[in-house]
Amino acid sequence: MANVQKKGSTRQEPIGSKVQSLRQEQGITLSDLGGRSGVSISTLSKIENGQTSPTYDTLTRLAAGLGVDLTALFHSETPPSVTGRRAITHAGTGPRHRSGNYEYELLCADLAHRAFVPLLTTLHARSIEDFRRMANHAGEEFFYVLSGEVVLHTEHYAPAHMKTGDSSYFDSTMDHAVYSVSEEPAQILWITTKISKALKDVVGS
Repeated sequence: MANVQKKGSTRQEPIGSKVQSLRQEQGITLSDLGGRSGVSISTLSKIENGQTSPTYDTLTRLAAGLGVDLTALFHSETPPSVTGRRAITHAGTGPRHRSGNYEYELLCADLAHRAFVPLLTTLHARSIEDFRRMANHAGEEFFYVLSGEVVLHTEHYAPAHMKTGDSSYFDSTMDHAVYSVSEEPAQILWITTKISKALKDVVGS
């Protein structure tokens, strides 16, 4: 049976392959990219070879190190940047990425150079022990619980138990993690600001 592409979907190649092709196009080594992104050479090698799935934190660092928009890591072609823009993602058609504790669907990914990144996220983690470390990076984040119940851990604050309809806005530079405590994996609309120029300068130094 022919492979039929869903309405509104975008062609996606494995993120590791995309990272490798972007790196090679720029003529830089794994060591170069490691220095620019702050991601270890061994981790970069595993990502490019499909042996590990990068977290969102790592994806933002890779995008900054490569000097590309985050959406470029999800597409075979770079999305256009134009004025008077509009994007629509039909249900279930956004580029997807699974990394251990989270499964992301990138929304409105056909626009590059956006001020923020919207993600429909399914939470597979069930406790804070499921995380090797909590994430932290430049920027700010907002999420809204669409279904289920979650616990939000943030540096400086006590864990917060949140139910469907609850929301949170926080500083991404704090250590943070969120996991599901409902019978089924919880789902949230997660919005993050793009990696800041300050962080690009840090990881690019």
